[in-house]
Amino acid sequence: MQLNGDQRLEAYRRMLRIRRFEEEGMRRFKGDKIPGFFHASVGQEAAVVGACLALRIDDAMIGTHRSHGHPIGKGAHLDALMAEVMGKEGGICKGRGGSMHFADRSVGIISESAIVGGGIPLATGCAFSARVRGIDQVTLCFFGDGAVNQGTFHESLNMASLWKLPVIYLCENNGYAITTSVARSHGQPDIALRAAGYGMPGVTVDGQDVCAVYEAAARAVTRARAGEGPTLIVANTYRFDEHSFGLVIPGEPYRSIEEVDSYKRHCDPIVLYRTVLLEEGINEGSLAEIEEEVTEAVKQAVKFALASPMPRPETLPDYLFNSPVAGAAAELERN
Repeated sequence: MQLNGDQRLEAYRRMLRIRRFEEEGMRRFKGDKIPGFFHASVGQEAAVVGACLALRIDDAMIGTHRSHGHPIGKGAHLDALMAEVMGKEGGICKGRGGSMHFADRSVGIISESAIVGGGIPLATGCAFSARVRGIDQVTLCFFGDGAVNQGTFHESLNMASLWKLPVIYLCENNGYAITTSVARSHGQPDIALRAAGYGMPGVTVDGQDVCAVYEAAARAVTRARAGEGPTLIVANTYRFDEHSFGLVIPGEPYRSIEEVDSYKRHCDPIVLYRTVLLEEGINEGSLAEIEEEVTEAVKQAVKFALASPMPRPETLPDYLFNSPVAGAAAELERN
């Protein structure tokens, strides 16, 4: 299972869209246009896009607090995403979710969560829902290495394996849970080996290689759709920026300048993949056209976000509550 011709260019486009969106986001954060926090996934684009390209548009996906790349990787439009991080009414969640809580049903994004490991049981429940409904929908769940030590990880993988649920658990292992390295926090640092305890395949891939991630994810999706149960994929990757952009972490540095610089020079997934495409015969002009297109899309997204109004204070309680009784009554009335 390999990326075909169109998918290969689309992989480059989506990785670049994530990178340029977040670079612009970091600039706007500095300019006080983005409130709260901004967790950039620069350096982790291949792990996200490779996995997303293995899905159908109607497949479900759950993200993390490092959330901008996930909907972009699945094909979401940039305008409403940029408006959301700015807290604007034109945002995908009308400015209520912000940077860490995107949800976009149009591309299957059920939710994203700022709680470490919080999305894992949601993904498991979503996969169980597909089983109950008798459809072949697959759920992809992203989480970081820090979530592996949460109880939700173990409980969810056990349930998914027991009931052979159609879910792919993808760990974006960037080596650090904020400042704590995997070596210092995991009794078994080879995270993929955890899968054996739950009777499911555990696969480790180079998270900087979009093709390798796609191939692993495509096999897992095929297996899940056939009713053979879940897979744990560990994509070893690296975040180039701090845990949260603009965050000053006190104390001794937890990673050296040399380490970060080495990854930036030798392991940038976009640079690596651009080189692969050129070696395979894709002409420079085609890539330059994609790069220009992405730059323009990000510019338009910023323009849309800046022009979008802030939510009105009196609408603060809107969307906080949902009445299942009212919903059921409306459904009965329609039928």
